[in-house]
Amino acid sequence: MSFKNFDVTEISLTKYLFFTGKGGVGKTSTACAIAVALADKGKKIMLISTDPASNLQDVFSTELNNKGVPIKEVPNLVVANFEPEKAAAEYKESVIAPYRGKLPEAVLTNMEEQLSGSCTVEIAAFNEFSSFITDEKAAKEYDHIIFDTAPTGHTLRMLQLPSAWSNFISENTHGASCLGQLSGLEDKKEVYKNAVENLADGEKTTLILVSRPEVAALKEAERASIELQDISVNNQLLVVNGVLKTHDDELSTAIYTKQKAALDDIPEGLKTIETFEIPLRPYNVTGIENVRAFFKSDIIKHSAETLNVSSIPNLNDVIEDLYKSNKKVIFTMGKGGVGKTTIAATIAQELAKEGKKVHLTTTDPAAHLKFVLEESYGITLSNIDEKKELEKYKEEVLSKARETMSNDDIAYVEEDLRSPCTQEIAVFRAFAEIVERSENEVVVIDTAPTGHTLLLLDSTQSYHREIERSQGDIPESVKKLLPKLRDEKETEVIIVTLAETTPVYEAMRLKEDLNRAGINVKWWVINSSFYATNTTNDILKVKASNEVEWINKVNEISKGNFAVIEWIPEEVKGENLSKLLK
Repeated sequence: MSFKNFDVTEISLTKYLFFTGKGGVGKTSTACAIAVALADKGKKIMLISTDPASNLQDVFSTELNNKGVPIKEVPNLVVANFEPEKAAAEYKESVIAPYRGKLPEAVLTNMEEQLSGSCTVEIAAFNEFSSFITDEKAAKEYDHIIFDTAPTGHTLRMLQLPSAWSNFISENTHGASCLGQLSGLEDKKEVYKNAVENLADGEKTTLILVSRPEVAALKEAERASIELQDISVNNQLLVVNGVLKTHDDELSTAIYTKQKAALDDIPEGLKTIETFEIPLRPYNVTGIENVRAFFKSDIIKHSAETLNVSSIPNLNDVIEDLYKSNKKVIFTMGKGGVGKTTIAATIAQELAKEGKKVHLTTTDPAAHLKFVLEESYGITLSNIDEKKELEKYKEEVLSKARETMSNDDIAYVEEDLRSPCTQEIAVFRAFAEIVERSENEVVVIDTAPTGHTLLLLDSTQSYHREIERSQGDIPESVKKLLPKLRDEKETEVIIVTLAETTPVYEAMRLKEDLNRAGINVKWWVINSSFYATNTTNDILKVKASNEVEWINKVNEISKGNFAVIEWIPEEVKGENLSKLLK
């Protein structure tokens, strides 16, 4: 299936444009290119980024602030860069300050951790941009206001609940989650209400879903689309970024074929949305010249950066180290779609070949895992059904909540249970039972909770010890697991990423998160690398040269403990797994 090329001049665009999509699909590049193209046509444009991983400063080679800076090479364009993490930190302090000295230390720690999640960062970002979307002066001044990241459906539904505004956080004990981020924002209620109404007004707002021609990214776009339709944000466009147009060697043909299959089988929920495509651009979209070219042409310019390492380790080196250091619990961690499952399966298979007794557990459907890995070499497999675990956990929490809470509060708890942290906690409890069961074998786990979730579980434990009227109890297996995860003799976390801007930034945030939780990270794995292939395709060769900067960055962060895996065209399963080792 092929779609129309994205051409700003042919699309009727509303006043507000919101971009959404998972990390690394090209949201920022697309938002910047639209902003510059419209400004070049004489429209007055404000571009705002609320993305913690934003690299807008690099794109425009300009120091930015949260008020807006005119870009001198692009008259008519003003760019603002919010720092949601800074805003979230200030907000967190404003909520907790009144309780210092009045509530026990353990309760304050628990409140602090509850306010450290991605939901709080998102609300802090929403707080910043809601003032722009409801500002009449800005609406008069600019023809279009473009936001480089849209809030999720979960955050927006949270803002619409009456009990979200009650001072929930100090009384709530229903278990660990992202509660009470709104309790300090009562005075903003009206502004938020108007902001959400403007978002849902199709005359004013267009939501642009950005994806790549890959199964995981398209599924994620479908999920975001449905979540936002739930709250009447129906005016949506889909932009598929990174479509390879020509193929003339083995690698480019394999990529072309894989992309075509993903687009031919586009998820049901996206079929009715008007869709455009942008060809795969080989360059990093930084500098005005590249931004202006993004919709138009391929600049074939190889990166001049050279590799800072004489030889790159491979996955074999990582596995050898895990074997020798006798690790008991091995996690692969990283954003969706980077290849955690196949890497976990390869590690399990190779350790089993070396004679270790291995148990591999994953949140991938077991049928799919059997498809990836034969139960050979004595590996045992288990899979955790995320939906089932979430339902089980929700029911447990809600049945307790119903005993004491009003309907308003229950609605709030229900929405809160849809947060990403809750899902992690539900799944984590299931992992904990498996890890406990396997005292005498190596357990390889293909999705780990973030540091934030682990700290939530930890602070909730101390919170519950402090407050006897505990609900949403934490199982023994979880209590035992946290110390084990912090013991670097027993546990190893392997961060999986790609050699690109956003995935590396996101991986760095993940590492900081784990450091906060006292969990050690030694190895990084860069997956699906073009640099590691011998492609002769012009576009892919330039793409490969642009990876060097990020391979160097990972080398520096990991102190040389990293491996690179080349982009492999075929489904990686069974004996094919050993291809990842080269």
